[in-house]
Amino acid sequence: MGTLIWNARIYTPNEILSPGWIVVENRTISRLGHGQPPATEMQKAQEKLDAGQNHLLPGLMDLHIHGAMGFEFMDADLHAIEEIAQFLVQHGVTSFLAATWAAPQAALLKALDAIGNAYGRIRNGAALLGAYLEGPYMNPNRAGAQAIQFIRQATDHEEALSLIQHEMVKVVSLAPEFPENFWLIDACVSRGITVAAGHTSATYEQMQVAVERGVRLLTHCFNAMSPLHHREPGVVGAGLTMPELRCELIADNIHVHPVAQRILYQLRSCEGIVLISDSTRVTGLPDGQYILDNRPVQVKQGKVALLDGTLAGSGLTLEKALHNFVNATGAPLEEAILSASLYPARTIGIAHQKGSLEPGKDADLFLMDEDGNILFTMVEGRIVYTRD
Repeated sequence: MGTLIWNARIYTPNEILSPGWIVVENRTISRLGHGQPPATEMQKAQEKLDAGQNHLLPGLMDLHIHGAMGFEFMDADLHAIEEIAQFLVQHGVTSFLAATWAAPQAALLKALDAIGNAYGRIRNGAALLGAYLEGPYMNPNRAGAQAIQFIRQATDHEEALSLIQHEMVKVVSLAPEFPENFWLIDACVSRGITVAAGHTSATYEQMQVAVERGVRLLTHCFNAMSPLHHREPGVVGAGLTMPELRCELIADNIHVHPVAQRILYQLRSCEGIVLISDSTRVTGLPDGQYILDNRPVQVKQGKVALLDGTLAGSGLTLEKALHNFVNATGAPLEEAILSASLYPARTIGIAHQKGSLEPGKDADLFLMDEDGNILFTMVEGRIVYTRD
């Protein structure tokens, strides 16, 4: 019984099986191997899919996405979350964290409750893994496109605890240079929540302290953080040199120049990088002017910016990020794919279940042709998208 996919180039964490075959049963990967499938597998399979020698890759995992197709998670609406999830599978994304931004406590709790309501209920889209709190405990001097009036420090313990105690929260991004936020780092770490440094002006020394406290991720490395300087390496210097940290990367060639991507890759390898989209509600929409977090933004040729030119998230999809990253760095696809699958899974502690094509793990995968077209996407053993 189950589904047999054969005649594929299968990307496992350690090798490419070409040709290879894989059997999916009861939402998980049960077996896979080199060459043509044994006759017994062909006989037992309920469904057989000839992959046509195309690339069978682990499903992409987007840890940092705010929205798409006119919807965002801050809308706090089940329909909006479903629409975003259904959009994602068209781009090879099989799981994601729903990201919020700086907002009043009530708005954040409403969004978290909506995310919790959607958890486990999405049938024809990417799997919702939880929430990513991007703020509100940031440095206002690094606000970027975040609403500066809602940026604050974690002085109100009751408020902050109400957020991080929500069962959906998997990542909290904050500015670690403020002593008011130290206790929050500790509280997150003790709860198994991944802590990221983001929208921060921390010095290199302050990042050393933050890493000692348990910070393990940089929110969109190079963006909205203290840059590398030869007398003060800053947060970027920490990301380039501290092995404890993984660096999120928006590989749209707008937020980060291809050469900067290459430097990051050469210093940290794919294992130190997590590709993200940081996409907003304008992703998937045509160029034009839209309203984002109650402010007008201009979308043109993939760039999303406030009218003053400040970048406001992206219009990126993760399979395009993967393509851009490979071209910018020269990383082989078999390595680069891990920055959008296995390493994100490790970052939030679910690599035992998701993130790679291995027996016993969820059957999250997609088939891609030589031109980069997504031919089909499977989420937890079900094909939820097929290219027309």
